[in-house]
Amino acid sequence: MQMETWYFVDSGHCTPAINMALDEALMKWHRQGNIPPVLRFYGWAPAGLSVGYFQKVNGKIDLAGVKRHGYELVRRQTGGRAVLHDKELTYSVIVSEDHPAMPASVKDAYLVISKGLLEGFRELGIQADFAVPEGKLDVTNSAVCFEEPSWYELIVDGKKAAGSAQTRKKGIILQHGSIPIDVDDVKLFDMFTYKNERVKERARRAFGDKAVAINQIVEHNVSFEDTKAAFKKGFEKGLEVHLEPLELSKAQWNEVEQIARERYGTDEWNFSR
Repeated sequence: MQMETWYFVDSGHCTPAINMALDEALMKWHRQGNIPPVLRFYGWAPAGLSVGYFQKVNGKIDLAGVKRHGYELVRRQTGGRAVLHDKELTYSVIVSEDHPAMPASVKDAYLVISKGLLEGFRELGIQADFAVPEGKLDVTNSAVCFEEPSWYELIVDGKKAAGSAQTRKKGIILQHGSIPIDVDDVKLFDMFTYKNERVKERARRAFGDKAVAINQIVEHNVSFEDTKAAFKKGFEKGLEVHLEPLELSKAQWNEVEQIARERYGTDEWNFSR
């Protein structure tokens, strides 16, 4: 049986605004029928703090901490809580809602797409599992994404190892997520507002029991390129697709840069809540 061909976009390390704009542009081009479904891998330069579409910034995010570390804040199209994107591989999947492999429900679509993540961890020799949370989620009222696993996110030894978020717009699914390679939990908790330093330190210590990065699991440290190669194989296997590289044209990059300028690089968008 012939595998379906999806495009693979390796966009390298881009600014937070460009990263979010490229996801939006890929959704548009797929909606228009100009490109097939897409898997995209990317990094962040400078590192960025992405906040969920509905998330409040005021009173939750320590903007001085973001600026002090040289990071940039950007608001995602997707919901969920804030994520610090630094030493990680970020992925995006763009596919039509009416694709035969895509279930109607968000939760079930998570399971299908996250099979690529599961196989990626296996390529690195890591035994990961799907999270199946019990009871009500978000009981911590935390602004930090990796403090709670959601349905079918990836966990290793009970700790969250990859975080994802999904949105659907005009018939197109965007699921993107963070695969931490290394994590600096001191810097991470400098991004958020706490009542006092004691509460902040308690939250930071508890974080180690809830989340894990790849290089905290494997015997020999892996690089960004190692991680990218493993998860590319993983997505091909998990989604049962063939990935064909796509190099964006100058005109396409110009469109992405325009979206970044007009939306993701503006205070009106990023601080709208």
